[in-house]
Amino acid sequence: MVIRSRREFLKDTVKSVAALGAMGAMAKFGEINAFASTGSGYQALVCVFLAGGNDGHNTVIPLTTSVQNNQGYGLYRAGRGPLALPSASLLPIANGNDSYGLHPSMPEMQGLYNTGKAAVLANVGMLVAPTNRSVFNGNNSAALPSQLFSHSDQSSQWQSAIPNGIAATGWGGRMADALQSQNGGAIFPPITTTSSCGLFCTGGATFPASVPPTGVASLNVVHNAPAAAAGMQQLLTFDNGLQLVQSGNAILTRANTYANTMNSMLGSVNLTTKFPAGNPLAAQLQTVAKVMSLRNQLGLTRQIFFCQLGGFDTHSGQAAAQQLLLQQLSQAVAAFYAATQELMVEQSVTTFTASEFGRTLSPSGTDGSDHAWGSHHFVIGGGVQGGKFYGTFPSLQLGAANQQDANGRGTLIPTTAVAQYGATLAQWFGVQSTDLQSVFPNIGNFGSNPLLTFLG
Repeated sequence: MVIRSRREFLKDTVKSVAALGAMGAMAKFGEINAFASTGSGYQALVCVFLAGGNDGHNTVIPLTTSVQNNQGYGLYRAGRGPLALPSASLLPIANGNDSYGLHPSMPEMQGLYNTGKAAVLANVGMLVAPTNRSVFNGNNSAALPSQLFSHSDQSSQWQSAIPNGIAATGWGGRMADALQSQNGGAIFPPITTTSSCGLFCTGGATFPASVPPTGVASLNVVHNAPAAAAGMQQLLTFDNGLQLVQSGNAILTRANTYANTMNSMLGSVNLTTKFPAGNPLAAQLQTVAKVMSLRNQLGLTRQIFFCQLGGFDTHSGQAAAQQLLLQQLSQAVAAFYAATQELMVEQSVTTFTASEFGRTLSPSGTDGSDHAWGSHHFVIGGGVQGGKFYGTFPSLQLGAANQQDANGRGTLIPTTAVAQYGATLAQWFGVQSTDLQSVFPNIGNFGSNPLLTFLG
């Protein structure tokens, strides 16, 4: 048994649950009925962050497309070299008259797409304003995101929607700030993270709750060590005369009560939907579905969730690594969609993928790829206008003739900005058009009608 220090416990628990306010009042609800509501007036966004920079080139592959003179797969194969997937192995999907293929480990995503429950967002990435190869090579730093190709910087920029400068909040948090009135009677934060969440979850007036698949952190971690538990309680109740310490102890004590209450509530939720075992993302999304089922008891009509699947930094060994990761993504998302159907909220829940950047079309060595820029993403849900692509799928021609190839290696300059992607989700979520500028400060750089149409 590993006993955590008071400081570690404060870090893990108080930050995420201490300000849950009157959550202790939840005990009055007694038995939890996960199916008490059809979700009328309820909406939720679920961000699935693919940490490390997912290779979109081997996730969504052009076969025969009019935009590339029906030479999509030929250009792909020529640029990918040893990383190219055989065309016969790809899972076919159509976008109008154009044909594409998904990675062979994603049959569940193919099924969602072909039944109109998923859409592809082509070549999305962080932008200050629309740009091209000439601007990129002109080294106009004001027109480009800062520290391109850096994991930490691009993760922060994706999550904050601030392409240059230092951000203190993320666009998930700012959406929650803008919709505080929708959750006026809530006894639980509007944002829940099942993994380590960076800026995305942080608002100016709102904050996230951390509910990992293993349950909310509480003092129960020492319940098998009576002496340690007693010692912790003595620390919390000891009156040392220092007001700040006493206040901190009170917060920690309340946080532990709230954490235990949430754990009890989650333990009462029974979903019949089966989530694949041994899949870390599936475990997170199962927790999301359980928390979502408690929406009425928590007093929430708007919820934002953040999940994360790591391992996408594939400088080598990409074929094997991405096969497993995309399989986990596909299976987890399909199970989660089935769970939203079970909860009768599939029309009210939109799941979307994000990643700090894409990867180069040209391989690094023989079995990996390097940090790049734009990539392709998925949006899934009953309200999604699925079975089609949004944005502009780029040419995969390498070199100067392609204005969307930043450096001749198939580093795609995005044709759709994160701000446009996020603002479309935000509008569906209920953020008023007058508030979009505060959530996405650069949205005005993308024309008078910058939003996409993947949500009805």
